[in-house]
Amino acid sequence: MEIIQLNDSYRGRELVFRYRTEHYYEISTREGENTFFFSLERRPFPTPVEKQFTDKLLEPWLEEPRLFAAVDYGGEVGYVELSHERWNNRMRVSNLWVAEGRRRNGVGAALMEKAVEEACAAGARALVLETQSCNDPAICFYRKMGFSLIGFDLTAYSQADVEKKEVRLEFARPV
Repeated sequence: MEIIQLNDSYRGRELVFRYRTEHYYEISTREGENTFFFSLERRPFPTPVEKQFTDKLLEPWLEEPRLFAAVDYGGEVGYVELSHERWNNRMRVSNLWVAEGRRRNGVGAALMEKAVEEACAAGARALVLETQSCNDPAICFYRKMGFSLIGFDLTAYSQADVEKKEVRLEFARPV
């Protein structure tokens, strides 16, 4: 397998993200007069949940986007899309996708190592990304890759993110 950079011909290409999850992170928040408290606790769903969403590559709102593919036997088996956020000098992973039949075989790790390499080469101070509190497979993977939770947004996707167990979680890894 090799990692190659792709060009703008991929702009607008849709990727379908699918995953199965058995756990989510329950968010609890409480405010005091001079304090804020929050906790995230990993809990099981009553039954496994299948999730799916679609995203487009190289969207115009990305700063200096870069797209890389993991190629094996002539086919693309994964992508990592990066954007250098100059205002705070962080490299954002805006998309990480691995073909369903190729997960848990090192493709995601190779793509993430490419992201770290690109962030270092750009002089970025950190690599950042987001996922949802219900995407337990991704959370486990990111933590294994050295990422730590740096924040969350209770209403990033809708007013019912907490109830839907889809709270936006932000992770970072210094580079």
